[in-house]
Amino acid sequence: MTLFERILRRLVSHGQLTIFTPDGRHFTVGTPDPAFPDLALRLQDKRVAFDIVRDPRLGMAEAYIDGRVTIEGGGIMEFLSMIRANNPWESGRSIDAKNTLARGLGSARQKLWRANHKARAKANVAHHYDLSAALYALFLDRDRQYSCAYWPDADNDAGISLDQAQEDKKAHIAAKLLLKPGMKVLDIGCGWGGMALYLHRTCGVDVTGITLSQEQLKIARERAQAAGVADHVRFELIDYRDVQGPFDRIVSVGMFEHVGTAHYRTFFNKCHDLLTPDGVMLVHTIGRMGGPGITDAFTQKYIFPGGYIPALSEMVAGSEGTRLMVTDVEVLRLHYGLTIRHWYKRAMAHRADIIALYDERFFRLWTFYLAGAATVFEHGGMVNYQVQYARDRRTLPITRDYMQEAEAALQGR
Repeated sequence: MTLFERILRRLVSHGQLTIFTPDGRHFTVGTPDPAFPDLALRLQDKRVAFDIVRDPRLGMAEAYIDGRVTIEGGGIMEFLSMIRANNPWESGRSIDAKNTLARGLGSARQKLWRANHKARAKANVAHHYDLSAALYALFLDRDRQYSCAYWPDADNDAGISLDQAQEDKKAHIAAKLLLKPGMKVLDIGCGWGGMALYLHRTCGVDVTGITLSQEQLKIARERAQAAGVADHVRFELIDYRDVQGPFDRIVSVGMFEHVGTAHYRTFFNKCHDLLTPDGVMLVHTIGRMGGPGITDAFTQKYIFPGGYIPALSEMVAGSEGTRLMVTDVEVLRLHYGLTIRHWYKRAMAHRADIIALYDERFFRLWTFYLAGAATVFEHGGMVNYQVQYARDRRTLPITRDYMQEAEAALQGR
């Protein structure tokens, strides 16, 4: 039995996976299970097996992106779901099989990338967020919320739409900010402006949104102008380290993943100084369970160079000593998996449009990214954290009732 076959037998026990090799041989791993699909992989060249053995995640990703491996009986979502569901985070098993040296080299590489100075931060943002605006319009909701939506139940039995779930996410966050008309709010990592426009529209606050993406800035400003609120909702191309305050509230959704661990203390010190004495901040970020780790090679190379998903312990440690008080922590477990499943379905439905924008290889890369992201929230070690901070212990009510009341009012219930 080859090392490649041994690895697959370790990874797949439920559901059947048949592998067809370039020399005409084949073997099957796993056992039939009605809860799992029966799939087949066809390896188009002999190097595919070697690449997967060397680095299971990156090896499979690059072979799929390059068309050197094809999947039968389903697509990349079904394949990655099979692998992840067979090796859930709760079981303690890993889909990686790297030796100590490889892990050490990966850790050293991470430390270099986490030194996210200003010039690199801008380049890293541009790598992902300055892709064609048309691409994001094809798979995101109408408000272009490129972050976790908020769903009422684990399987969306309520049947709400992606648009509604994203609207509910904004209400969920707004409720935690305890906003009052006329307040000044800073939106760090404002994306295409959806959150800033929502907060002004629903709560009557003035918002300054900041981004490092030229493409996002252009669209956010156009949206504010079109809505006739550009004098209340402003967008700037600026690093958070260069912003001048003060602000009554700070909100940051999906940006903390790009701060870099070396700059956590800088980030929280800056936020403390930007807030008024009774200021409040809400940080929504993808989070890592089980302690600090490293960014996988595929994500680092192709998707978010310089990005790192923090453990809750790293995030809290980064804010300690800054005189910002952690006042509320919520863990969203399955919400992002549901969200990205919707994105994946929309991307698949717009296959021809995405290929026309880029090419077939990019489409495979993007759908691999979405499928991998969905399954790591469904079975892997990723969640979302919403951490609320305040400068003064008496600023916020001492129970969470106000959040539920404000959220219900925003949702019209």
